[in-house]
Amino acid sequence: MRFRQVHLDFHTSEHIPGVGSQFDKAQFQAALREGHVDSITVFAKCHHGWAYFNAEKNEIHPTLGGFELLTAQLEAAHEIDVKAPIYISAGTDERLARRHPEWLIRSREEAGMTSSPHDFEKPGFHRMCLNSPYLEVLLEQTREVCQRYYSRGIDGLFFDIVGVQPCRCSHCLKTLRDEGRDPEDDAEIWALAERVHANYTRRIREVVDETDPAIHVFHNSGHITRGRRDLANMSSHYELESLPTGGWGYDHFPLSARYVQQFGVDFLGMTGKFHRSWGEFGGFKHPNALRYECALSAANGAKCSIGDQCHPSGRMEMATYRLIGAAYAELEQKEPWLDGVSSIADIGVLSLESCIGRCAAAESTDAGVVRMLLEGNYLFDILDRESDFSPYKVLILPDAVVSDAALLHKLAAYVSGGGRILATGRSCLNEAGDAHAFDLGATYLGESEFNPNYLRPTDTYEPICMEDAAYAVFGKCYRAMAKEDAETLAVVEPPYFNRTAEHFCSHRNTPNNLAPDSAAITVGKDGAYIAFEIFSDYAEIGMLINKKAVYLALDTLLDGIKTVETDLPAQGVMTLMDQTAERRYVCHLLYAAPTKRGKNVEVIEDIIPLYNVSLTLRPDKEITRVYLAPTGEVLPYVVGDGEIKLTVPKIDCHQMVVFDYKK
Repeated sequence: MRFRQVHLDFHTSEHIPGVGSQFDKAQFQAALREGHVDSITVFAKCHHGWAYFNAEKNEIHPTLGGFELLTAQLEAAHEIDVKAPIYISAGTDERLARRHPEWLIRSREEAGMTSSPHDFEKPGFHRMCLNSPYLEVLLEQTREVCQRYYSRGIDGLFFDIVGVQPCRCSHCLKTLRDEGRDPEDDAEIWALAERVHANYTRRIREVVDETDPAIHVFHNSGHITRGRRDLANMSSHYELESLPTGGWGYDHFPLSARYVQQFGVDFLGMTGKFHRSWGEFGGFKHPNALRYECALSAANGAKCSIGDQCHPSGRMEMATYRLIGAAYAELEQKEPWLDGVSSIADIGVLSLESCIGRCAAAESTDAGVVRMLLEGNYLFDILDRESDFSPYKVLILPDAVVSDAALLHKLAAYVSGGGRILATGRSCLNEAGDAHAFDLGATYLGESEFNPNYLRPTDTYEPICMEDAAYAVFGKCYRAMAKEDAETLAVVEPPYFNRTAEHFCSHRNTPNNLAPDSAAITVGKDGAYIAFEIFSDYAEIGMLINKKAVYLALDTLLDGIKTVETDLPAQGVMTLMDQTAERRYVCHLLYAAPTKRGKNVEVIEDIIPLYNVSLTLRPDKEITRVYLAPTGEVLPYVVGDGEIKLTVPKIDCHQMVVFDYKK
């Protein structure tokens, strides 16, 4: 995969005249050069259902006038050594949705209807059921694209709007009845949805393989589900759709990237040039936002993709490519230090989503962990139950990880190998759920009846940045008594009573009763325990005490020895990559401060440079040179006690510090 891709959306209504009429090869190529683009996704078929070449298995867009826009774009790109993966709308086909409403996905409420007239009164696309005859149509469309364009070079296929989607259309209900299953059982509906998606990806792969098994295929569902490697493995590579202003936010991409980077598969981060999200004409984000988002992809071992939307005329918007070019010109210079890298991390985080499935609680908890660790400048990876735990000094089990025999066996092997566990909330219990499975310094007693509870440190700890005071924590609390040989870092003080109509005090929460009730943070032989669901709480309200409590526990378990330390501010991002083939570590330092605009849009506009940022590396190899990339400026450093200390003179959005080492 190339580093500097554009995903060129082209979902174009049949009611717009002159589609593709202003396409000009020279202008198209000029835009790609201006944008420093080396790969661009072009359209064979859009959500409206139209083809952009003279298809026999589909209908060409009615106002293209027979002009093969796809062919022209693909040939223009290849002429200047730009790859051109081909886009096929799979889960949405508005042309066929209106002709065959019986092929649409149905909810329970719509299952008995032959159509949904009210739904067609609203603008928007409709999902097609891939257990209906539509699948055979899609397969024929795919076969035609492969056979038609193979001789011109197919750089990959991108299938959109797919995934495990429950459906109660007549075809799905008939399938279940024919199998002797109960269509009224939600579990059976979900199980069928799993089989339908697996069948779709298998059939697509078979059709593509008829032409060439080497053709890369990606199935886009907008999210790589943590813990579902089976779904991820249905694609040849990963494109992590994560438009910060489109609802994903700036926490989402690091969470996804630090999960998939362990798979050893090429992946890219997909953002957009839009102020908001897909489908926005005339929306432009600030160039500094794209600079930062591309740097964030690079820092997490990913290639980059920026979403654009071509005007129906086929003419490229040069302002867009000047915007993209500002980010990609920088990225182009950095590429020698970005390829073939693997992450180095002190901490592994067992994703809650990977344990309990995708839901709001899991997403909130995982986001809270990532946000805390990023703000604390910790090196971490996101793991699932299949991951190798052994490389990590500390393994975090966040808030609500339920353990079964297989996971407990794996955790026991990790602990016996010297690893330490940080468990929070009701994580790390035995199979019965009534006691901690490992020595975390506390005896588990069950959920507290109070909310909120108060955390009070047993001493004044500089890392936690708090005095001898009681701090309200609003996440669920669990009672635990410290063991005799444990270290107790903080205790829980409950309120006098829960706030009710009969019992309340002041405007909000009831004050603490000044008497410790149980342990809040303990440290035992196998790790540490925090008695709150502290990560989901941080994701929801972001109280400073939450992350400071976690930092205290982590720093205690790490015994003050981190692979990298820096005084980068909380809005900074730090990662460390090993580029083994080049025998060098690459430390990425980023800084930008997203601000809220409007009701719910985070934007980056101003980049404030940072000066004289300290950096300490504790390498396991002998370092021979330290310099900044791509400038090559050599940095002085001090060696002592297994540490390399230096000062980074300036961070302007993104800085790479390179440590060459001996083999």
